[in-house]
Amino acid sequence: MDSTDDTTADGTPVRDGAPIPDDDTEVSRKQAALFISPFLALGLADVVLLLGWGLDPLWGFMILPPILFISFLGWIAFKYGFVGDRTDEEVHGAE
Repeated sequence: MDSTDDTTADGTPVRDGAPIPDDDTEVSRKQAALFISPFLALGLADVVLLLGWGLDPLWGFMILPPILFISFLGWIAFKYGFVGDRTDEEVHGAE
């Protein structure tokens, strides 16, 4: 491949030395955050509700990290397509 060629071996255009993604199924960080925000809001509302009932604030602090961790895992799944990739493989593998 010579240095003036602006496509890869499979025909994908190259910009600044990296191939440009050609699929429209990629989810942006903002879209992933919008998809996860209702679940995060429910978890935070749960913490606020428990603290509003007069529960010791230590319990609110103890359940907050798992809520944030699961929300972050969901964000990763939406952003990088863990969910979509798994279903695509199952569909194509069955053919």
